[in-house]
Amino acid sequence: MEVGPDLKYVEYADFPRLPDSTRLSAALRLASRIIPRLLLGLLVTMIVGVVVFYGHARLGDNSIEAERRSAIRAGIEKFNLMHDGDTADPASLLLLEQFSGVRRLRWETEPDQHGREVQSVLDGNGRILGWLSWDSERPLTTTAQHFLPLFVLIACGLIALAFLSLWQARRIADELATIDQRMRGLACQDPLTGLPNGTRTMQILEQALATRAPDEAITCCYLDLTGFRELSDTIGLPWCNELVRVIALKLTETLSQGAVLGRIGRHRFVLILRTPSAQAGFNIAQEAEKAVSNPLWVHGQGVQIRANIGVAHAPRDGLTSDELFRHATLAMRVAKRTGPGHVVAFEPAMESDLQERRFLERELKRALDEDALDLHYQPIVSAQGARIVGVEALLRWTHPTRGKIPPMAFVPIAENCGMMARLGEFVLYRALNDAKRWPDLFIAVNLSPIQVKDRALYALVSSMLAETGIEPSRVVLEITEGVLIDDPEETRKRLEELRELGVRIALDDFGSGYSSLRYLQNLPFDKLKIDSAFVAPLGRSANSAVIIQAIVTLGRALNLSVLVEGVETEEQRVLLRLAGCDEMQGFLFAKPMPREKIDELLLAAKLESARGTVSTAQAS
Repeated sequence: MEVGPDLKYVEYADFPRLPDSTRLSAALRLASRIIPRLLLGLLVTMIVGVVVFYGHARLGDNSIEAERRSAIRAGIEKFNLMHDGDTADPASLLLLEQFSGVRRLRWETEPDQHGREVQSVLDGNGRILGWLSWDSERPLTTTAQHFLPLFVLIACGLIALAFLSLWQARRIADELATIDQRMRGLACQDPLTGLPNGTRTMQILEQALATRAPDEAITCCYLDLTGFRELSDTIGLPWCNELVRVIALKLTETLSQGAVLGRIGRHRFVLILRTPSAQAGFNIAQEAEKAVSNPLWVHGQGVQIRANIGVAHAPRDGLTSDELFRHATLAMRVAKRTGPGHVVAFEPAMESDLQERRFLERELKRALDEDALDLHYQPIVSAQGARIVGVEALLRWTHPTRGKIPPMAFVPIAENCGMMARLGEFVLYRALNDAKRWPDLFIAVNLSPIQVKDRALYALVSSMLAETGIEPSRVVLEITEGVLIDDPEETRKRLEELRELGVRIALDDFGSGYSSLRYLQNLPFDKLKIDSAFVAPLGRSANSAVIIQAIVTLGRALNLSVLVEGVETEEQRVLLRLAGCDEMQGFLFAKPMPREKIDELLLAAKLESARGTVSTAQAS
């Protein structure tokens, strides 16, 4: 299967984060009910205000008109308007206008039919003689009538605004509800593979446990793909993302119907199975690992991905989703420590192992803070004459309650929890300072794979050499074969940088792992250190002697010195010397010991040498 080049990938964390659309939609729906009501309330208030204002205007104009009419009646009584029996005296009309303040008074013999105000004039017998008329002046009512169209226009605008805001708020609320539904779907889906994400996967696991039949097993498999960190440096992150997508597709096609595959990390998946038995679930997990391990063709090169899978079954290993997932995680970590391509089922002992690891992690951090670690040194002797030529620094930890804790127990923990940099710095600093006690010996210091990959290693070694004043040629840095496999090119750069400082590089435990002639040719080594596994069978197996002889010959051809470790018997020493080894190390010569014991051992060797010199001189 070949991976295509057109890639578009974003992590879920990179999706634009919208406001809480559910709350916003509810707020808009509430606003769609409140705003129209507010606007209608304002409209009613305005109408009531207009009616009240118009009513007050009419009352005010009626009051003014009543005052005018009273003034005219009073003037009629005061002035004699009649010039003769049926005609008003013009002079009296003028006086009446001045008295009442009403302009343009006219005498009418008939009631006015044109909307003018009128006041009847009576004689002494109460008979109507005529009428006085004048123009009606109602300023307040007229003003109110002028503003009435504006009020009507405003009212229509408010009504239109109310309906518009109601429609817009409901439209936005509906759109937000749709967006919220889509976002809820995205929140449960991995954007790269389309699989359920971590949250949704755990919900599915909870549902499976809640609906489990009595004779049914629920299997939770934690699947971790290996080698992606190095692969991303080789083919690039986009291709790795596409590779994850293709692997997810392969797993989905391989699994039986009813199985659920979810993605919970960049290269981590969870597989949920309903099976009739725990063994059936474990078998499916093994099939999933085989499906992943099939080679793929990516970016012009073949790629083989392996998976470590931890398996936990309900009800045997837990009844809740958290418990089952935690146990699957523990099993996956055990599989990862075992090596790529392993499927491991959870065992109760893994819980105690986890507690032990956490205890050691906590206590190791305290030991580093309190400077409670120490170094012991094992002598390295010359194959010719057993003269001490160097020492290897070995880390030791004596716990206050646990006693001596071997490095193989706590060094992997330091590597996993990020303390290896501090631990390596402590070992290098203490070893170089102690080396000043033994100016005639070289000192060998082991480097962990994490230290070799660290780009700050060159600066650390350089500063330590400058601070302690140790001659770089006296320092031998030992690396294991596992470093070579992870990233040979990067390892070569690191080792060449160290060689530029003048230190020597040794390949430790040669033959026990992945060594190849290509590594020995291309990497700047100065020394081969033969693993003790080849020394133990010496004298009992002819093959061991042949292998050691071949390694020594290979070292000679590559101009490398050869050191063999694990020498415990005199017979082994003789055979190794005859094979051509340069240096030896083992319990036959000395066990690891504190630096004070090394001082005593060197002093005893000097005294023995001095006595031998004196004896030779006396014999002469």
